[in-house]
Amino acid sequence: MKDVFRFKEFSVDQSGCAMRINTDGVLLGAYAHLPNKHVRVLDIGTGTGVIALMLAQRFPNAIIDGVEIDLKAADVAAKNFKASRFSNRLEVFKSSFQDLVDGEAYDWVVSNPPYHLHSLKNHDERKSQARHSDILFFKELFQKAARLLGDHGCLQLVLPSIISASLEEIAKKEGFFRQEVLWIRSFDESPVIRKIVKWGKQQVDDIKEEEFIIYENKGQYSRQYKELLAPFFLAF
Repeated sequence: MKDVFRFKEFSVDQSGCAMRINTDGVLLGAYAHLPNKHVRVLDIGTGTGVIALMLAQRFPNAIIDGVEIDLKAADVAAKNFKASRFSNRLEVFKSSFQDLVDGEAYDWVVSNPPYHLHSLKNHDERKSQARHSDILFFKELFQKAARLLGDHGCLQLVLPSIISASLEEIAKKEGFFRQEVLWIRSFDESPVIRKIVKWGKQQVDDIKEEEFIIYENKGQYSRQYKELLAPFFLAF
């Protein structure tokens, strides 16, 4: 896979990163609904910085921080941020999210988190760190988000469907309520493989639910996918 992935308005150098650009990340970056006003956003586990860059392109009033525990990936993200035209609104912190200073600093937290719960560990330690987690990780994620977000703040994650259901109890305990769900399928008749879920500190009367299909046919992207990614992908 090539080290530099070129988007319409920026490029992402992936060299040295354990986790490279993937469908989950770009869907979250293209789909997340932020308020169209001055907001501060935190991208937890920013990796290459692709989600932060996509949000910076979509929301010109957003100030976006990425936090990344993998020092090599954090250096790559910093390089990608600096090379973009959004550099004045982007910053990366080389740290675990748990070590960030508490306080109502952010309006929105997004993440494409590690998610292979209870699976065999990868022999590559850095890939293992990027891809494997357990319930404790998500407890800490919700706890930290609760301390970083204001009363109207939101947390939005892209997750495998098998995991998202187990997080509702954790979310509720930390004062979060589900507000939106995007159900993602590979094909129209295939099972849900991912969900993009938004939790907020305010309970809503009606949870917004939408369906998203990636492929129309084998090897052919759906109209939904093309329209969502058209502002970013050169192929569309």
